[in-house]
Amino acid sequence: MPFNRKLQKFNAKTNTVTIGTGDKAVAIGGNSTYPFYSFDAPTENTAKIGIEILDGGLEDMPEAVKACYEGATTMAEIAKKAVSFEGVDFLALSLEGGDPNGANKSVDELIAIVKEVADAVDVPLVVEGCKNVEKDSELLAKVAEALQGRNVLVMSEKEENYKAIGAAAGLAYDQLVGAESAVDINLAKQLNVVTTQLGVNAQKIVMNVGSACAGYGYEYVVSTMDRIKGASLGQSDAMLQMPIITPVAAEVWGVKEASASEESMPEWGSLAERGIDMEIMTAAADLACGSDAVILRHPTSVATISKMIKALA
Repeated sequence: MPFNRKLQKFNAKTNTVTIGTGDKAVAIGGNSTYPFYSFDAPTENTAKIGIEILDGGLEDMPEAVKACYEGATTMAEIAKKAVSFEGVDFLALSLEGGDPNGANKSVDELIAIVKEVADAVDVPLVVEGCKNVEKDSELLAKVAEALQGRNVLVMSEKEENYKAIGAAAGLAYDQLVGAESAVDINLAKQLNVVTTQLGVNAQKIVMNVGSACAGYGYEYVVSTMDRIKGASLGQSDAMLQMPIITPVAAEVWGVKEASASEESMPEWGSLAERGIDMEIMTAAADLACGSDAVILRHPTSVATISKMIKALA
């Protein structure tokens, strides 16, 4: 007897959120199937890839990444080089130098960097904060103001500062809001609820539900994203239908497999290849379990994941 597979149809779909403006704008979300289930229904928007640069330039980048930016010294040059690599859909600027426990750069200094990068490229922009709740409240509000008209995604809104960031980015300056929670479906939903209650349009919210490098408690990431997709599609839960973006690079390049020297761990092989492999594996897993966009650092990782997305679309 032949096997006749029954299509899995959902009446709900993920929200479509467009980042950027003009011909280079990218749409994420908008699909009514599980990731890569194009045999159940056509894919409206394939997953997108961002490439990450840091406010400190190449100084804190892994050597394997630095080597790809030979000749680029200013932030503008680094940004232009980054968006020229194969498979890049958008540029993600991380303002980690603002962390009071790190370089503690001033808000004015960081905004100058943001403007330099924004003026150098015409692709969609995603701006991540420094992960310090208090500093990000001030910093990201200024970012939203400085980039008016660019329809940027302002990341790093958390439950502790959603009023400041949500009001500035999502209301005052008409930007997109990246709602960040810690690998828990209930936390993700709660942040979306309070952000919309603030007045932010649900169609302008993108979720960062948390991640981990593959092999580092990654089963929690899989179960969380899978439950979110199941609730958004199967239960038509409007507060979980926002698309998901995952900053993979920040999770990957600091783990020991991607950072331990070849001298200390010769049996692990090439340091550069290890980092790239970890980034590719983590990004592929994130996309397979529910992420609509990933943020990577190495051009080889970007190109490889881009080819994977096209092959499975």
